[in-house]
Amino acid sequence: MGGEAFHQRDSLILAVSGTTCRCSESERHALTPASFRCVLDHVSIPVRDVEASAHFYLDVFAALGLREALRYERDGLPVVGLSGPDGFPHFWLGTATGAPLDEVHVAFTAADRPSVDRVHAAAIAAHAEILHLPRLWPEYHPTYYAVFLRDLDGNNVEAVCHV
Repeated sequence: MGGEAFHQRDSLILAVSGTTCRCSESERHALTPASFRCVLDHVSIPVRDVEASAHFYLDVFAALGLREALRYERDGLPVVGLSGPDGFPHFWLGTATGAPLDEVHVAFTAADRPSVDRVHAAAIAAHAEILHLPRLWPEYHPTYYAVFLRDLDGNNVEAVCHV
């Protein structure tokens, strides 16, 4: 979850870069990206067409350094692991084999605001549905800059910069 805010009684649960923090409304504005350490190792999402989805993510998120890190077959179906600049496959695509998919939200970290803007431009070029244009989201924190779009399976995908 990349920066969603969930109200629960008198506190705010803020999920940023894979870390959940319970804080008051006033404390949330003091949060910085350095305040968080990601506890997620990897995320896997089911998709209808692994090859098409891998191409979509690699094209749209190229500005963030996303690349294919690993590929294998499971039960004769492709599985693709994508990585950022560190080369570790944190994001996995596998073939959906069950009932219709529910929406998943995934946020990819961008180094800076121009990178978010380049993701936006690549999403338009890929004919992706833009859910929210790139802008500041001060309700998450003062420097939260993001674009939100739909992938080929209808998932809510985001590129976010925290500076």
